[in-house]
This record gives sequence, C-alpha cells and structure tokens, in this order.
Amino acid sequence: MNRHQAGRLSADDWAAAALDAIGRGGLAAVAVEPLAALLGATKGSFYWHFPNRDALVTAALRRWEARHTEAVIRLVEAEPDPLRRLRLLLVTVIESTGHDSVEVAVLATAAHPLVAPVLARVTERRISYTQKLFRDLGFTPAEARDRGLLAVTAYLGHAQLAHATPDLVQGTAAARRRYADRVIAVLTGR
Repeated sequence: MNRHQAGRLSADDWAAAALDAIGRGGLAAVAVEPLAALLGATKGSFYWHFPNRDALVTAALRRWEARHTEAVIRLVEAEPDPLRRLRLLLVTVIESTGHDSVEVAVLATAAHPLVAPVLARVTERRISYTQKLFRDLGFTPAEARDRGLLAVTAYLGHAQLAHATPDLVQGTAAARRRYADRVIAVLTGR
C-alpha cells in the first residue's frame, strides 16, 4: 500500500500490519520504519497513534486475540447443535493453520513480557470455551476440562507441525476435515 492508497492510516491499520509482520518474522519483525515503508507512511503517522513500539505490539496482540479467538467463538456460537459447534470450531482452526503463521510466532515468544499475559488469557479462554462445548455434549466438568485441553493441544500441535512440515500435515481441505472429524471422534468417545 502506498501513501496515496493509504490515505489516513488508523491505529488499527498499524496493528494489522504489525500482526502480519509477527506472522512473517516473529515479534522481532515489528519495527516502525519497515512497517511505515510497507504502509506507505511516515514514522510520524506511527507516533500519531502509538507512543512506542511496545504499544504497537500490544495493539497487534489485542487484534490477534480478537480475530483468532473471540471472532472464532462468535462464529461457532451461531451454530445451535453442540456437536456441530465442536466440529465447526476444530475445522475452522485447523483450516487456518495452512495459511496463518501468527499462532506459531506468538507461541515462539511466549515468555516475552508483552506476550505472556495475552497468551495466558487467550489460552484460558480457548480451553474454557472448548470445555463448555464438551459440557454442552453432556460431559462432567472434569471430563469436559480434560477434553477441552486435549482439543486445544491437538490444534496447537497441528499448527506447529503445519508450520514446521507443511507437506506432511496440510494435505487437502478434505484431509484436514477428516483429521478434525477423527479428533472429534476420539475426544467425544465415552
């Protein structure tokens, strides 16, 4: 995007660019000058919206949380059937592993002081939500918590493998759906 196309950039434009940079090169890729060049903007535009790089990273992480967790939950909640909700959740997140490396990049910087609290909050939200899906299927709270944790770790493991060895785990969309169905069958078995 050049300056002419950009018009007046918003803080969200900068956060989106920073999140894309995280996906491409990790937290270290969030640098003001390269992002300004990418956006066709000046550093002044950045400083209009953010006092420093940490504030931009924080905004990017909020965007990640909103789009990669809360928006997915809203999508899934629109489905009335509990088993179909669980399937929609797993298919949606597994499908994303083929084209979205932000998850792996965030996990790689889990100990960073800006990332750690967001990652902890997102992880707890994901496990709690998935636990709710298993409760809706009739599992006890303890069983639902265990199964929710297993579902989230299956997704994270898939995301890591899709990033590290995409040819081995990505396959076709149909293969990813079969994988999600198999995970659901294992996790919902009594």
